[in-house]
Amino acid sequence: MTIELCAEATEYGREAVRALRAAGGDELVRWAEREPARRALVAPVLGELGAWELEPRRDPVELEAAAALCRSAGYWATPYPVAERLARPVDSDVDGLVVVSDDEPAAAVAHLDLRWAAATLDGSRGSVVVRPPRASARESAFVTALEVSPVDTGGGADLALALVLPCWTLLGMLDRALELTRAHVLVREQFGKPLAEFQSVQFQLTDAEVERRGVDMLARYALWSIRAERGDALIDALALRSATLEAAEAVFRVAHQLHGALGFCDESPLSWLSRYSLPLRRLPLGSVATEELLARLAGRRGLTGLFSDPGEG
Repeated sequence: MTIELCAEATEYGREAVRALRAAGGDELVRWAEREPARRALVAPVLGELGAWELEPRRDPVELEAAAALCRSAGYWATPYPVAERLARPVDSDVDGLVVVSDDEPAAAVAHLDLRWAAATLDGSRGSVVVRPPRASARESAFVTALEVSPVDTGGGADLALALVLPCWTLLGMLDRALELTRAHVLVREQFGKPLAEFQSVQFQLTDAEVERRGVDMLARYALWSIRAERGDALIDALALRSATLEAAEAVFRVAHQLHGALGFCDESPLSWLSRYSLPLRRLPLGSVATEELLARLAGRRGLTGLFSDPGEG
């Protein structure tokens, strides 16, 4: 079993970070919130990197490159559904795939002229009509209601990838949140010394970093599971989502605590990261519902897990 990303995918992720920084970096989401039509401007930036030519379902290296790209997009809170576009099914003439709940399906796809397919967590697949958003971009984070018309039951094969790639996006957000927090505590002083020198601050950052690293490991394992075409790939994807949601709660809690009120102000990139992480954390299911579904699918046999069978792979 090899779960490290290949060198090509790692470098591709770095190139994506640089390209998005050159295109605006933190300003991308701010521009899009003020003028939602500017969301579409992200597509050509990534298109120049060949993002929309990647075929993660067919090529292992391109699968890893897609994951690295999603992580890079999350690092900048990029206001574009990168993971959802990369998860598009190969047998449908659509631009992307969103995973939705059975009741009140919704996704962060407002203000984009794209064709979508939807997959529910029971494996059903449907065509999508995107409804006009009922709230501003600032209030909704681009989430809008969807009208889903069932098409077939072929969505089961799509689910694992469509659940895993958004977790890589959220992982990129956790990378940046901790990076911003470390920088903040190094320069912010209290009682005449940097916050970083206080033991309680060090403990909080360590706990958050442990959560982030655990998700990093599980995310690479879930990719390997998809690449190996394991029968448990969907269960591994749900296990990753459950762990990612738990880590996001811990990381953003620590980041906001250490930033104080500044972390909720528009002047801080953390505020934007935190707000635009919410659709990823709430859709299609929140933490409790994800855990319940995982428990139901895993049943009595439980999870195979990263260290369950040393001889596997």
